[in-house]
Amino acid sequence: MNKITIAIDGFSSTGKSTVAKQLAKALGYVYVDTGAMYRAVTYYTMKNELISKNDFNSEALIYQLSNINISFKFNEALGFAEVYLNGVNIEKQIRTLEVSSYVSKVAAISEVRQKLVEQQKKMGQDKGVVMDGRDIGTVVFPDAELKIFMTASAETRAERRFQELIERGDKVDYMDVLKNVQERDYIDSNREDSPLIKAKDAIEIDNSHMTLDEQFNKILQLAKMTMEDYE
Repeated sequence: MNKITIAIDGFSSTGKSTVAKQLAKALGYVYVDTGAMYRAVTYYTMKNELISKNDFNSEALIYQLSNINISFKFNEALGFAEVYLNGVNIEKQIRTLEVSSYVSKVAAISEVRQKLVEQQKKMGQDKGVVMDGRDIGTVVFPDAELKIFMTASAETRAERRFQELIERGDKVDYMDVLKNVQERDYIDSNREDSPLIKAKDAIEIDNSHMTLDEQFNKILQLAKMTMEDYE
């Protein structure tokens, strides 16, 4: 079968990364976690004290973008690629609620998006890639052969994220997680540059009441059908 490009977009905590990893592994494709790239820039912004609850020095971040080098290295023990910032593994650090609370603000900066979208396009230029994010089917790969748009209720997504953080050992409150999910939804959907919207030719999947297996099998079948269409 000919290789295709698979773009998976959707709201935060809809399980985009989980199903994208499963799909890439099943098809022997490359997986790119674009959300991790924006989280890496956010982590850099936090570590360099450019953002806080009451202030965001976006101009300083834009000036320092050339200092930010993001890469992925496959971890055989874990079975997926971890994200590195300037050569340092930051996979665990970027998954915190604190990073989540700032990432949408950082991702709304046009210069940040321009830098990362350019890298993402290069990563997928040879096809055979599964990429998830907020603007993959609309901006990064508008010609992707298969576009998926994932959604679920804010409460369902907050509960999933809450359980994930608790299992990691983080001390979090469910209402704080729900508030974060709702705030990210608003910022992602209303930013001027590449807002989160469903591409006209994307297939919407509401997984509020789906198991991980049901979700994976549904999207895998869609991928196989699409690959057959492009033989």
